[in-house]
Amino acid sequence: MRQLPEADRDAIRLAQDPTFPRLLAQITGTGGCSHPIHLSGFTTTLDGATGEILHHYDTRHEPGERLLVRCRNRRATVCPACSRLHAGDTYHLVRAGLLGGKNIPDTVRHRPRLFVTLTAPSFGPVHRAGELCRPRRDGGTCEHGRPLGCAVVHAPDAPAVGQPLCPDCYDYTAHVLWHAHASKLWDRFVIDVRRRLASSVGLVQSRFARHARLSFARVAEYQKRAAVHVHAVVRLDGPNGPDDEPPAWGTAELLTDAVRASAGRVLVRTPHSRAVGELALRWGAQVDARPLRADGDGPNDDAVAAYVAKYVTKGASETGAGLDHSLTTWADIESAPVSEHVRTLMHTCWHLGGLPEYAPLRLRAWAHTLGYRGHILTKSRAYSTTYAALRAERAQHLGHTDTPDAATERQWRYVGSGLTPGAALIAAGIAEDLAESRRLGTEAIQEGGGADNRASRP
Repeated sequence: MRQLPEADRDAIRLAQDPTFPRLLAQITGTGGCSHPIHLSGFTTTLDGATGEILHHYDTRHEPGERLLVRCRNRRATVCPACSRLHAGDTYHLVRAGLLGGKNIPDTVRHRPRLFVTLTAPSFGPVHRAGELCRPRRDGGTCEHGRPLGCAVVHAPDAPAVGQPLCPDCYDYTAHVLWHAHASKLWDRFVIDVRRRLASSVGLVQSRFARHARLSFARVAEYQKRAAVHVHAVVRLDGPNGPDDEPPAWGTAELLTDAVRASAGRVLVRTPHSRAVGELALRWGAQVDARPLRADGDGPNDDAVAAYVAKYVTKGASETGAGLDHSLTTWADIESAPVSEHVRTLMHTCWHLGGLPEYAPLRLRAWAHTLGYRGHILTKSRAYSTTYAALRAERAQHLGHTDTPDAATERQWRYVGSGLTPGAALIAAGIAEDLAESRRLGTEAIQEGGGADNRASRP
């Protein structure tokens, strides 16, 4: 026994415990969650008319007198089991807004819809993959004595890709402040698209909401240069949302023109700083707006939903753009396992975060995400269903619903989190088995030639 790894010894200890079957059931119930939350308490369901106890559950009869529940972390680097569940929910959320379902009418598939990509501006030349990186016939060096070009053909996973040609020339301050204002820039972009649509058809801008509604779901993606790009599904509805047809003038072409014009027009100004000045922040010059058509002439709706769902589960460590946990001291930045480019962005966040004019941006609190403060996925209210509705639907499917005309008393408290080494080993095996079962199910659907494109689900 002493020669066995700690996890194996702990797993054997757990298996010999009389309460192991119930512990195994709890771990299985969380889907093999890597870092479950431990709760202690009770739930009592009473008949609303008579006061009779219909059901009572108390953790005093559970192993360790606690109940394990999912951590629900979206990051695959933190919890693969919960990230797969989150990816599935995201897929259905985005897909419902494209093709209908989940209380969204299927007529939305015939609305003007776009898949939009908005990029960050350039903060300085970086190494690129593919063909010759940055060929220059005349060579030359920058003011810091570094070459202005690069004639190397970098592989996509080469460490140099995304790194500045000259770190001293790179505008790290603008990069960090652009991240900090990216969500506000998106909000102004959406407002401006509405205004341009209204003015293009002769409507008073304040009355646009009486004629149409702009719905969207967007995801933020870190690129190799550690700058956030935005991918969004944008849909034009009638004034009452997905249940209402858009006006006759609402076309994909008109929506495309408005998106492109607004992307090049909107800006956000930073607070004035004696150290930095005032910056005017805009979207990058590269803007892509591709129509999504019901006849298949364009990007596949299921593929778009699957792409968004796959990305929201990526952790910062997977993208090479920051960390999955916050930083509390300057020393944390020095010891972080990141590239020098990302480390410099973190240093810049820390430095700017100490200036009083940037205090509302909370740059030090968001140094691990390089100043970006927005959610990975956001959507407009009327785009489609919600994560809460999807979780409630899953609970109902599993039979975890409240009894009608009954009163429920609950009292719960947090008592810990995580798993022992042996329990973590068992949870990993359960999660792998579930993932393999899902893979085999997908292959069976593919072999059966399912017509509903279910095979493209994450």
